[in-house]
Amino acid sequence: MAGNVSDDILEKWLKAWSLSRKLPLPVRYHSGFKVEVGEERQKIRYVFSELNDDFVDLSKQINEPWVYLKVCASPDEVKNVVPEKWVIQPPGYMMSCFGPMKATAKGLCKGYRIEYEQYNSTEVIRIIAENGELASIGRVVIVDDLAVYDRIITEEKHQRKGLATFLMQELEKTALSKGISNNFLVATGAGKSLYQSIGWQLYSPYTSIVIPNV
Repeated sequence: MAGNVSDDILEKWLKAWSLSRKLPLPVRYHSGFKVEVGEERQKIRYVFSELNDDFVDLSKQINEPWVYLKVCASPDEVKNVVPEKWVIQPPGYMMSCFGPMKATAKGLCKGYRIEYEQYNSTEVIRIIAENGELASIGRVVIVDDLAVYDRIITEEKHQRKGLATFLMQELEKTALSKGISNNFLVATGAGKSLYQSIGWQLYSPYTSIVIPNV
């Protein structure tokens, strides 16, 4: 069963999330953290390591749309304690892999090539198809002793070719080159099974709520 998420892990993950997106770094907000995202449909995000009074109080104070509250708890737990104005988003899954991933990729599929980019402690890997189309992309961000994997996407027409597995193992090389084998990410429901197949485990449920435009 997933364990409690420490503030230390949460802060490192959120810092990596912000670096990956070139956003301001998280700041403390009571027992949680706040990031000024600045997007039309995500203005601010508040993130908490546990479902507590600070989270519940904030859910009662906010009436503005597109401010996200996020917490390491299950959707059912959250639904029972926040006002009805909040809409629960599709579930997320905090996942960890404390050690090498399972080596299942056999190499890059024929007809694809790799491109690399670096910024803000972030390594970006793109897998490009023969016609120049972006097939798969992902990022790994190193924060202290943690390697955080972010925005791992394989376009639908390029799926089921082993690209995502290959991509994850290429990203892992960046972490291993720095002596880091503590790996962390937040997965969607669709991505969860892929990560489990290469040795990742569920660390904690992760629930997001928002008030959409009315």
